[in-house]
Amino acid sequence: MLSQLDKYLGKLHRDALVKPQRAALLVKDDKLLAQGPADLSSLGAAILERINVLALAIAEPLLPLTDLLIRRAAPDCRTLVPSDTETRTFLHDIPLVRKTELTTGASALLADLLGSRKGIIVEGVGIVTTGAMTPEMAYINWSSVWHAVFVKYLSDLLTTGIRSPDDELMVAALREQYRRPITLADCCVRATPPVERSEIYAQIERIGRCTVDLQLVDSAFGNISWRDGGMIYISQTGASLDELAGCIDPVPCDNSSTVGLTASSELLAHRRIYEATGARAILHGHPKFAVVLSMLCAETGCENIDCWKDCPRIRFLATTPIVPGEIGAGGLADKVAPVIGAAGTALVYGHGVFTLGREHFGEALERLVAVENWCRQEYFRRLVVRMT
Repeated sequence: MLSQLDKYLGKLHRDALVKPQRAALLVKDDKLLAQGPADLSSLGAAILERINVLALAIAEPLLPLTDLLIRRAAPDCRTLVPSDTETRTFLHDIPLVRKTELTTGASALLADLLGSRKGIIVEGVGIVTTGAMTPEMAYINWSSVWHAVFVKYLSDLLTTGIRSPDDELMVAALREQYRRPITLADCCVRATPPVERSEIYAQIERIGRCTVDLQLVDSAFGNISWRDGGMIYISQTGASLDELAGCIDPVPCDNSSTVGLTASSELLAHRRIYEATGARAILHGHPKFAVVLSMLCAETGCENIDCWKDCPRIRFLATTPIVPGEIGAGGLADKVAPVIGAAGTALVYGHGVFTLGREHFGEALERLVAVENWCRQEYFRRLVVRMT
């Protein structure tokens, strides 16, 4: 179990999500095990004593967006409600805890909140998440909450503007961190189609690692597939894209087998896309700037409320169409397939980007990088306009 703590604590640092020495991961084995600084481990242990989960992650983000969101919230606001798809589906809302509430009995308050949610935001502490069965789940939930926090803060800057000198400092920090475009230089993506089954598996695993290394996906989001004749090779549901060895399912295109039961929940969307485009590869990531911009609409006078699933229009970011759609077997499969062929890219409202590789995986990854790079530049362009 100690190796699991080291592994997922290492991922938090590898992903550049947390401040150095400000992350702790704990697990209840036959005894309590903890890795991380003493103050966070002590708080985590006190929480774990009070709730029926196996693991807990507690860490301060590298960028203090959690504290900034709390300061921007109304004094009586008790929860953060990001509108991205993953939050809406898996987190629902995220409880906020202010410093003034962290008096005697803080661990009891935090434990009570974590009894009904997978993660909470605590001012001055960071993000605290639980893992019901494994340390991996605590890591996944932490990464999911961070994705939601990032999307929420950047969306708010564009919609409600900068409200404090701290916001101005954060905009400068975001510009510095994201001013350079993402490059594929270190990924060594092969520009040749795989032939043997072993090559298919190896290339899917490589593309998955690259997608994570380039920070084009968080948590256990995203999926990848390759079509070879009458078979689709697709990553399994809930599989982390940087660890796909043993987590790739071969599924008949004609749905003649139930082998796809463990396949990605987006299998139907992949199948429809292959039918509509004849492509060979599909990559689906959740790059954060693309997710932010997908939810910003200039339409006025629209009476539609559930834009994420009912928007009747197809909008565009450069050449990439934006469509609504529920994840899994919902409307996403019907919405993406008809529009993705022209540019080889499609963006689902508040969710993420699908890209095509017509001949090999490299095309799909290049397109995903290009969409996110364009969205980064466009985001900061719009922010400058909003600030003037």
